[in-house]
Amino acid sequence: MGKRGFGKRLTLSGAGRAICAGFMGFVAGSMMSLPAQAEDACREDSVLIRGDFGQARFSVEVADTEAERAVGLMNRPHMPSSAGMLFIYETTRPASFWMRDTLIPLDMLFADEHGVIQHVHSNAIPLDETPIFGGDAVRYVLEINGGLAEAMGISVGSEMRHKNFLQEIANWRC
Repeated sequence: MGKRGFGKRLTLSGAGRAICAGFMGFVAGSMMSLPAQAEDACREDSVLIRGDFGQARFSVEVADTEAERAVGLMNRPHMPSSAGMLFIYETTRPASFWMRDTLIPLDMLFADEHGVIQHVHSNAIPLDETPIFGGDAVRYVLEINGGLAEAMGISVGSEMRHKNFLQEIANWRC
C-alpha cells in the first residue's frame, strides 16, 4: 500500500498564506454576518415576499393606526418601484379599499393573519371610489405599484414577512 497524505504538513509560500488567510477571513466574516442578515430581514421599513417566483423585498411605510390607514397613499404623484405601504390591522377582519385621491395605479396584496396572500387586486384605477373587497379574514395589506405583482409572479399563496406580524402564528417568522 502506498502512503496516504494524512498527517503531512502543508507549507505555503507567502502568496499562498495570504490567499489562504484571505479566504479564511472571508468565511469567518460570512459566518459572523449571518445573524446580522437575519435581523436585517425583519425590519420596520421592509416587507419580504416569497413564493414560486423567488423572493422580493419592498421598502415600506407602515400604516397601523386608523388615521394612517385612512390616508394611505393618497395624493402622491409617484412611488419608487421597490416601495409600498403596509397596512396592519389590530384584528383579522373583512377589508375593503378604494382609490379616493390616489393618483397612481396600485396592486393590493391582501394577507391573512399568517402573512399568506389570499387575494391580489391588480392595477386599481386611480381616483376610483369603487370598493375593492380583499376578503373576510384580512390582517395585512401591502400596496405596491400597479402591475408589479403580476410582472414579478407574486400571487395567492405567496408569503409575506414583516417585523410587526404576529410571529407566533406567522408562516414565515422573523
